[in-house]
Amino acid sequence: MDKLLQLRNEIDSIDEQIVALFEKRMAVSEDVAQYKRKIGKAVLDSGREAEKIQKVRALAHSDFNAQGVQALFNQLMTISRMRQYMILSGQSDDYSGFTSVDGVPGPGILRVPCAPGTKVAYSGVAGAYAHQAMLGYFGEDVDAFNVPSFQACMDAIKHGEARYGVLPIENSSTGIITDVYDLMSQYDNYIAGEYVVRVSHALLACPGASLSDIKTVYSHPQGLLQCRQFLSGKNWQQISLSNTAVAAQKVKNDRDLSQAAIASETAARVHGLEVLASGINDLKNNSTRFIIIENRREYLKEANQISICFELPHASGTLYNILSHFIFNGLNMNRIESRPIPGKKWQYRFFVDFDGCLAQRQVRNALTGIESETENFRILGNYIHME
Repeated sequence: MDKLLQLRNEIDSIDEQIVALFEKRMAVSEDVAQYKRKIGKAVLDSGREAEKIQKVRALAHSDFNAQGVQALFNQLMTISRMRQYMILSGQSDDYSGFTSVDGVPGPGILRVPCAPGTKVAYSGVAGAYAHQAMLGYFGEDVDAFNVPSFQACMDAIKHGEARYGVLPIENSSTGIITDVYDLMSQYDNYIAGEYVVRVSHALLACPGASLSDIKTVYSHPQGLLQCRQFLSGKNWQQISLSNTAVAAQKVKNDRDLSQAAIASETAARVHGLEVLASGINDLKNNSTRFIIIENRREYLKEANQISICFELPHASGTLYNILSHFIFNGLNMNRIESRPIPGKKWQYRFFVDFDGCLAQRQVRNALTGIESETENFRILGNYIHME
């Protein structure tokens, strides 16, 4: 035990020297940051870092130590870059073209400023869950209109036909809406808000119909899948349509008592249908998250979540280096998704959501570093996240 205590004391002494040298190194890094700011040089110098790694590896006396030294200095240089970005990032009311605005009370959430009669586009038809999300977020004072597709909604915002748009981006049981993720990277539109709709499917039919009359049921493919337990054992033909509300609309127009639709009770009210059964979806806590999009770079002063996207070189450790920006700035990352980049085999675009507001210094530190070390970086929006 005396020998072990002696060895531990020796390690403690070495560690004290390492800490002292680390702090000395960081002080020099801060001077480097100030000089780079003066001459307009970027923080990341990949060539210099690669050269440095080769030099320190050569100083080690075994392959194992060389690998360990490489890992150690990779981390040291990452920490050094984090500190330099902190020095270089600025502080002002606006950031990267985004302007802060005051939120206003909405029907169920603090929302973006929206005067009566403001034009709002939503995908689908009246009675769809997107329509329900639009009403939940904006209320009934806006001039809302529906469009046939997600892209049409994006186009309406881009061309000024609508001030805001409402699109689904994720379902709690089936995952992300990949088409919307892809469109967010293609259009110069931004996320201004978020609204979560609890998905509660119902079986709808024409007035006067009963369960014993039903022979055919229509819905979106996901609507049919999400109600498998209810449909099990029923000898009904199941037919997929583009939208749950479209299914309700068809049942209304056909006036056939043998037809039913799986849609929301809102769709029943909109289309004058009767509810034959409520809450028929298998998962009772099923919800869909919708985003509110606009063409302006604005964020609410009360915003608490940021969405970004970026691309990375197809090289080892690149994603790890980017995630370190969240770690060293004490930011909580809520989600990371990847989508293939068209025309670039086995390369991906990453989408990240994390806690924060663009007015916060630690957020700007992280974004300064991420933008400097990625390709095609974009801030997709800063908004109020609904739990």
